[in-house]
Amino acid sequence: MKFRTYLEQITGVGIFPLTSLLIFFIFFSILTWWVIKANKHYISEMESIPLNENE
Repeated sequence: MKFRTYLEQITGVGIFPLTSLLIFFIFFSILTWWVIKANKHYISEMESIPLNENE
């Protein structure tokens, strides 16, 4: 028996790809919004952390 046959027997299996796409889109939309709105001083401070030799 093929894997596709198992999936066809699950009731409502068609909602899973749509839900996954929606979660993916929402996550990256929020992430993009945060990157655009983030405090530039905070970003420059975070990018210089690996180079700090004071600590």
